Amino acid sequence: MITHVTASDADFEENRPRMFGIAYRMLGSAAEAEDAVQEAYLRWASADREEIEHPGAWLAKVVTNLCLNTLSSARVRREAYVGPWLPEPVLTGDGTLGPLESAEQRDSVSMALLVLLEQLTPVERAVYVLREAFAYSHREIAGLLDLAEANCRQLYRRAAGRVVAERAAEPERRFEPDPERWQSLVETFMTAARDGDLARLEGMLTADVRFVSDGGGVVNAALRPILGREKVARFAVGVLKKFAGDLPVSVAEINGVPALLFGETAVLLVEFENGLVSGLSTVLNPEKLEFLQRQLSHS
Repeated sequence: MITHVTASDADFEENRPRMFGIAYRMLGSAAEAEDAVQEAYLRWASADREEIEHPGAWLAKVVTNLCLNTLSSARVRREAYVGPWLPEPVLTGDGTLGPLESAEQRDSVSMALLVLLEQLTPVERAVYVLREAFAYSHREIAGLLDLAEANCRQLYRRAAGRVVAERAAEPERRFEPDPERWQSLVETFMTAARDGDLARLEGMLTADVRFVSDGGGVVNAALRPILGREKVARFAVGVLKKFAGDLPVSVAEINGVPALLFGETAVLLVEFENGLVSGLSTVLNPEKLEFLQRQLSHS
């Protein structure tokens, strides 16, 4: 039996990837992004289709405003979160978050940027995401948010200014070695860490290296970022020995960059600066790995 797909279903499915991409960038959570898209579908299903002239714009507006509501309550949850908060990791090699062909597109889903966007107000974040990641015009954004175009321009300037200022205060960490070089550097790092070779490990780290662990109070993890070459080296050796000693390790594109997967229990992103490790971010909270595990099971 052939099931007839109505125009309304086709319109919604055509726009689903963009809605999920908007929601994930606004919320930093794949689970909450899925909820927003599902709620958008419920509103779509009950809407008067004759009143919807442009389905894409209508759906973008609905999901954006749902995310604004979620962000208002998420801020309270973030403040009560145990330890550092990191976004939910998402496989991006399959186009889940849209095309990531340019450095700018990959940057729009990077862990570093998503953490930085937490500092913006919900409306500033919406304007920034719609403009930077999806190239909406200020006029289109004004229509989506029911704001004056001049106000949207001002919100964007403020948000972009804060992003630039925050990044200017941090060392440049977006050096991306080619895949083969990345693989070689990471393998050397992992070997040194597993062998407990602190001298070799410290030689691979920048002086101001930073290690952030997100366990969410569910899994034991450092409650504050670990800073500095010596402390990070010792912490990395201890973590790998305790949590990842016998786990299979694989490489996947996570949030636009190569990352290490330790079975189904952890994701480790490694940043480089001039061939040295400048940053490590690991997500251990099992609740934040559920979407990624589903992606892996379908890959």
